[in-house]
Amino acid sequence: MYSVTLFGNSLLLFIILTERSLHEPMYLFVSMLAAADLLLSTMAVPKMLAVFWFRAGEISFAACLTQMFFIHVSFIAESAILLAMAFDRYIAICDPLRYTIILTKSVIGKMGLAVVTRSFCFIFPVIFVLKQLNFCRTNLLPHTYCDMAIARVACNDVPVRVWYGVAVAILVIGLDAVLIAVSYGLILRAVFMLHSKDARLKSLRTCSSHLCVMLMFYISSVFSYFAHRFGHIIPSYSLILLANLYVLIPPMLNPIVYGVTRKEILKWVINVFHQWCRRSSVLS
Repeated sequence: MYSVTLFGNSLLLFIILTERSLHEPMYLFVSMLAAADLLLSTMAVPKMLAVFWFRAGEISFAACLTQMFFIHVSFIAESAILLAMAFDRYIAICDPLRYTIILTKSVIGKMGLAVVTRSFCFIFPVIFVLKQLNFCRTNLLPHTYCDMAIARVACNDVPVRVWYGVAVAILVIGLDAVLIAVSYGLILRAVFMLHSKDARLKSLRTCSSHLCVMLMFYISSVFSYFAHRFGHIIPSYSLILLANLYVLIPPMLNPIVYGVTRKEILKWVINVFHQWCRRSSVLS
């Protein structure tokens, strides 16, 4: 799964960045999503594999905080990118005449900077609080990568940590999900008001890939979050499995969904493989 994630997202980034005809808002957002997926999976999976294959379960405190920081930064960034993609589809379908005027490259660059800044501002205070904690009970984390569970093994009783995590979940993930739902509600209303059946089907096909990606991301993350918060009767190995799948499945499936559903990307994927096969045959 990690190999598919690396190959699929790297190929997606290569195609979008090298092909000038794909330098459109929608594909630029897709490239941002691919970069966030690469960061999310690369921060978690190599250490996970080291634990499974070589029983290399040791990690320094600084490395643990670094891993946790980048995992959560990429997760929050991915949520913001999905919101930006919903806004992109809303403008494209509900106000197409102003699409190129509203979503210029300058605006997209500022949105990308805002995504990174927001992610950093939400997660950095958590890292700062964790560095002040004392760990005297145990240094054993029941997980395959570092996450917020590190605070549970601290000696300090920090109730603000719990409430901060809830606030981040509501303000970031919850608010993003609500705004995405509102955007797609308006999009669907505009689509079904179109008189042409072909236009309706074309618009629905355009949004289908985005909806699949968003559902995969939010369903897996929300289910994992509530299972950890309120799933005291759920076996610990089930919680660990859920957390592992949440950093594996969406990053793996996102490039597959976009590569199959977007004709422009699929055409360039076929061209890349065709050229590679021709070079291989020539060399042989």
